[in-house]
Amino acid sequence: MAHAPIEPPPYFDALLERLAEGDPEATAALGRHVHWGYWSDPDAIPCTGADYAVAAEELCRRVCDAAPVRDGMRVLDVGCGFGGTIASLNERFQNLDMTGVNIDPRQLARAAEMVAPINGNRTAWVEADACALPFADDQFDVVLAVECVFHFPSRATFLAEASRVLKPGGRLALSDFVPSAEGLDALRKHDIGGSETRDSYGAVNILCGEPEYRALAQSVGFIVPAIEDITPHTLPTYKFIRNMAARWQATGADAYVRTTRRLEVSSRVGWLRYMIFNATRS
Repeated sequence: MAHAPIEPPPYFDALLERLAEGDPEATAALGRHVHWGYWSDPDAIPCTGADYAVAAEELCRRVCDAAPVRDGMRVLDVGCGFGGTIASLNERFQNLDMTGVNIDPRQLARAAEMVAPINGNRTAWVEADACALPFADDQFDVVLAVECVFHFPSRATFLAEASRVLKPGGRLALSDFVPSAEGLDALRKHDIGGSETRDSYGAVNILCGEPEYRALAQSVGFIVPAIEDITPHTLPTYKFIRNMAARWQATGADAYVRTTRRLEVSSRVGWLRYMIFNATRS
């Protein structure tokens, strides 16, 4: 079924502007990875962009290792952003054939500029819709999607596409925001993901619970998936992101700060969980 064209999240406009201006904090924190971080100490207080970058790299590695990625594989990174996941794999592995997909040519241009293949690896950058991947069946050993699936118009369609392009026995690994059973009603009631969220984070669907996720994956040919809750280790993200956005004083920054605070509260009370999901195509 056709869906409306996907637009890049609004926060990328402000972020790309800061990067173009050479903002040192934005460049250090979000110049490579544009997603939440993982801290072994949930009480950590990230003070600098460099602190945040280390945590974001750790989260990326945990998703990749859930697949797991190995030397010589063919890897598709959907929603690749600035190429941070592919950059990380490029440094860690050899003889990978890596393709990054994104709907935003600006992000792809930065990725191509930032990532120079080493270790016998190969990279390609493709402007495409995650729900209509321009690849033949059975092409990839691993499909990755780090913190982007909630932007897609349909998880069911994306999961079907990921299954289609994976080889039999291939692995899907992703991270996503997943509501708890009690959180579903609360998130709807408080309009988390509503109009203010769309104005700052873009189109967001955070109302797909774990049972639905499992059912969707199994319906398109994945063996029963594993889901790991890492919410406590992501919580330091919120304060850093809110403080950085507040300092930017960009259009919409106030709404972004308010929305981020609401997401934080939802995560701390257990309504919303940050999960790493991995599954094998049958």
